[in-house]
Amino acid sequence: MAVFTPITNQEAAEFLGHYALGEFVSLRGITAGIENTNFFLNTTQGEYVLTVFEVLNHEQLNFYIELMHTLASRDVRVPMPQTLRDGKRIGTLKGKPAAIVDRLPGGYESDPGVQHCMIAARTQAQAHLAAKDFSLYQPNLRGLSWWEETYPAIQPFLTETQNTLFVSSLKEQREVQSGDEWKRLPAGACHCDMFRDNVLFDGTYENPRMGGIIDFYFAGHDAWLFDVAVAVNDWCIERSTGALTPWLVEAWLDAYAQVRPFTPEEKALWPVALRAAALRFWASRLNDFFRPRPAQTLKPHDPTHFERILALRVQQPPPPLP
Repeated sequence: MAVFTPITNQEAAEFLGHYALGEFVSLRGITAGIENTNFFLNTTQGEYVLTVFEVLNHEQLNFYIELMHTLASRDVRVPMPQTLRDGKRIGTLKGKPAAIVDRLPGGYESDPGVQHCMIAARTQAQAHLAAKDFSLYQPNLRGLSWWEETYPAIQPFLTETQNTLFVSSLKEQREVQSGDEWKRLPAGACHCDMFRDNVLFDGTYENPRMGGIIDFYFAGHDAWLFDVAVAVNDWCIERSTGALTPWLVEAWLDAYAQVRPFTPEEKALWPVALRAAALRFWASRLNDFFRPRPAQTLKPHDPTHFERILALRVQQPPPPLP
């Protein structure tokens, strides 16, 4: 577990006192996450997740928390942020922003099949439409400008071949995302990090049920196509190589399109969006690997995974959008 901010039972109980959520029962660290400190929090009233935010400030968090609240209020399966007694949804714990949200049922599926992809894709499309009129704005903080800002810091760690791939990919994204066609893509508040470990399923493998989408703390305003590409690059691949699995890609895209059909511009830019999503996570994993923050226990993800994915997306055309 990435424990940036250790919390004692007494500290958690005192923080809980600012809510009307019952009395403290137990606190247990969650063995996932590299950005925030997360705990399962049990009270006499129910089960929740307590998050202490290590990077985002109160102002930035307002976007994420209110987005989750909006989606949950509109029957999209996401955690409902709890409201403090003072009417706010973000508190302060050990000098850092903190929040409590509902704990959703189920667990993530490490080897998703067609049914998992279809259910997750439909929920993703529902979330996009549900947030279409969301009034708050926060850019994707790990978007193109962040990739450009991060490159000089990670460049010394790249081989010549890696550097060539990174620079050429960054150049492509700079040119495409500054163009009118990209700017016309349907866009809005979206998750931007909808990996398989950020979606919970209940039920059985053969008959899964959506538990919900979690961990919205990389969410931002971006092209919905980018959000789809992020998910497909994780859910619909052969894990050891990063190659797309055609039947999983088709299942995801068909299910998504049943809720929100893709536009002609999205169909034209689909390969570029997949490369953008791969570059985003290669950049962040390089940054986490070579420039880690202090933590009690933190094992950064292997950056070569998304290097392979990006190289493949450059070389091989993906299945088209329906």
